[in-house]
Amino acid sequence: MPGTNLTREEAQQRARLLTVDAYEIDLDLSGAQEGGTPGDDGNGGGTYRSVTTVRFDVAEAGADSFIDLVAPAVHEVVLNGEALDADAVFKDSRIALAGLRAGRNELRVVADCAYTNTGEGLHRFVDPVDQQAYLYTQFEVPDARRVFASFEQPDLKATFQFTVKAPEGWTVISNSPTPEPAGTLWRFEPTPRISTYVTALIVGPYHSVHSTYEKDGRTVPLGIYCRPSLAEHLDAEEIFAVTRQGFDWFQEKFDYAYPFEKYDQLFVPEFNAGAMENAGAVTIRDQYVFRSKVTDAAYEVRAETILHELAHMWFGDLVTMEWWNDLWLNESFATYTSIACQAYAPGSKWPHSWTTFANSMKTWAYRQDQLPSTHPIMAEINDLDDVLVNFDGITYAKGASVLKQLVAYVGTDEFFQGVQAYFKAHAYGNTRLSDLLGALEETSGRDLKTWSKKWLETAGINILRPEIEVDADGVITSFAVRQEAPALPAGAKGEPVLRPHRIAVGAYDLQDGKLVRTRRIELDVDGELTPVPQLTGERRPAVLLLNDDDLSYAKVRLDEESLRTVTEHLGDFTESLPRALSWASAWDMTRDGELATRDYLSLVLSGIGKESDIGVVQSLHRQVKLALDLYAAPDWRETGLAAWTAAALEQLRAAEPGSDHQLAWARAFAAAARTDEQLDLLQGLLEGTQEISGLAIDTELRWSLLHRLAATGRADEKAIAAELDRDKTSAGERYAATCRAARPTAEAKAEAWASVVESDRLPNSTQESVIGGFVQTDQRELLAPYAEKYFAAVKDIWNSRSHEMAQQIAVGLYPALHISQETLDATDAWLASAEPSAALRRLMTESRAGIERALKAQAADAAA
Repeated sequence: MPGTNLTREEAQQRARLLTVDAYEIDLDLSGAQEGGTPGDDGNGGGTYRSVTTVRFDVAEAGADSFIDLVAPAVHEVVLNGEALDADAVFKDSRIALAGLRAGRNELRVVADCAYTNTGEGLHRFVDPVDQQAYLYTQFEVPDARRVFASFEQPDLKATFQFTVKAPEGWTVISNSPTPEPAGTLWRFEPTPRISTYVTALIVGPYHSVHSTYEKDGRTVPLGIYCRPSLAEHLDAEEIFAVTRQGFDWFQEKFDYAYPFEKYDQLFVPEFNAGAMENAGAVTIRDQYVFRSKVTDAAYEVRAETILHELAHMWFGDLVTMEWWNDLWLNESFATYTSIACQAYAPGSKWPHSWTTFANSMKTWAYRQDQLPSTHPIMAEINDLDDVLVNFDGITYAKGASVLKQLVAYVGTDEFFQGVQAYFKAHAYGNTRLSDLLGALEETSGRDLKTWSKKWLETAGINILRPEIEVDADGVITSFAVRQEAPALPAGAKGEPVLRPHRIAVGAYDLQDGKLVRTRRIELDVDGELTPVPQLTGERRPAVLLLNDDDLSYAKVRLDEESLRTVTEHLGDFTESLPRALSWASAWDMTRDGELATRDYLSLVLSGIGKESDIGVVQSLHRQVKLALDLYAAPDWRETGLAAWTAAALEQLRAAEPGSDHQLAWARAFAAAARTDEQLDLLQGLLEGTQEISGLAIDTELRWSLLHRLAATGRADEKAIAAELDRDKTSAGERYAATCRAARPTAEAKAEAWASVVESDRLPNSTQESVIGGFVQTDQRELLAPYAEKYFAAVKDIWNSRSHEMAQQIAVGLYPALHISQETLDATDAWLASAEPSAALRRLMTESRAGIERALKAQAADAAA
């Protein structure tokens, strides 16, 4: 039985047979405020009536096919005017369509569809501030079928006309411009031809701000929406400014006008991802409406998200992948171009965006590429289950890294000329990777077949090492780059391979205590050893940095002298990108057990005070804490944590009052505070009896302080309830759930576990908050009994919950803190006996790999 799955073979067969023309979708959401009609409700509170009429052409007479629908009940199925027996034809989330006519067919389906609280399909949320319901759809990958009957695959594009009945006073937003309602009925114009997964509806009493983008005589209406309870925090002009910058840069680089009639950005509650590129109606997690002070790094990340989704309007929505094996290209292109826009657009606030990319996205990619589940960028996606676990560090971060390498390889101008030809040739259609590579070969003159095979069809990371010889006078007599292809992780498919790399080599010298770049050489590296004759005869600089400017995707190692200089002067590079590359290399060595955790801590403590890039500082905070919690030798861990917390407090007190660095250090200190004196300070800051000059103890920071006090037993239920009384919002409810689950008592853990594992009633964001509170790194003994319970429960949870909810539990509750051979053995026994689906097996082997890596790193730290 297919269940809710769809194979690539089935999709290909259906695409050969069908050409879809148009959908007319009529939804009655008039009962949404009350939760709809009670029933089998998908945990969202009830159902609503969905009527779909779809017209499509069929290539051969008498053929059989099917349309997709996930619904509690189907009342009518009418095919070409003939009523079918709904009970007979609706099974396994499909409606069978037998004996189709050659040429035009028309299907009408009347169903009861379910509101959800999982962030999939039509999500329903009630704001505790105004008690109003707010709805939005989330359809990627296969969830339009939860709202209307659809041919749920990206290459069966069509036009979509939505008609929605909504409660009085509500607003309805979709892909087409919002019409004037006839009473409570909203009838939208048909969309252009788009895929099902980028259609959207956002419904509720949302607050909105409107503006326009004007260029070359064309006006594009712009809208920003959020719940009224967040309106006071909505910095609409800042968001419009980033959006207009993206419109300018993308339209110039793509040489193709924005392809839809308007552009709305809707900040919605309980959103699982960062954002979603619905055509003309982008949904974004409403945590990006900042209620309290955040650092500039948070604004930079939000801007990248805004630009990423805007780039998708061309790459993804206008031109769409034929099947999900090219998901990587969809996401990588949006990631690469959004960061390039930040780096190069005139007037950008974040010209250092490639530093952020190296520091965050690249480290995610390197981590993912060293798991047993690593896969080629162009992954084999055989069915929907495959793609649902493939929104990973390979698809987004490695793909974007390799795209950056491709741009360096073919040339920036040639790359965008190829992209321009690609958009013009395939507008409103579907493509494969070969269509883009063909366009780039035309404009660049490069043969990309070998490049593609080695970069996109193989897994794993190369290591680049310098080989340098110097004479007695310090003059370089030879310099070469050695490339290695380490064995893939145990269990990974494929063989290691050497790849062509376009890299820069940077030469740095100390000038007035600063490391300044004095020479840059760009070259192609291919094979095991690539000579760099340009450096022969030159005086050896203090640092030679391979992959300077971060053009390629590879692990980089330093020669001994460069490593010694960088260790002493890491914070002294004048530019942020070489600092970020050096920090990333040190972190990579720590994860690999090549650098002891205690030595990594010393390196960070010696250099972080000089680090000006706030995004890098915050990444180092996360990495140090992770290293101490997972990679430190257990008998030294507390010593390391004590040293880190003391240093964090010292940096907090020394930071410029009111600065981003001060806020970042306050959060780092709050996350690790452990002594009575340190916890007294947290308590005093929360109660207002102590203060640190310039540090605003605002709503979000108050919850951070309380979280740590709850986790250490210093704040009880009464204190949590009092804080929630100050912050009676959905965010407050999430933070309170985290604090309750974090309390260091057996009762608190049992209550949290039961609410997630033994019940399925929690909404997605609350479940995520409870899991985040339940797992506390200094409560290992308290959590130990739950390892066995986890293995007993996880398969049933996977089989009975929606994908998003099940994945939260499978990953979040794995006993990752129990770093021992026993955990490896328990995981292996479960894998051998449970017969999990391929997707669950993958998640479990990834978690297991984390234990293996931690054991290796702990051993390295103990030996230091």
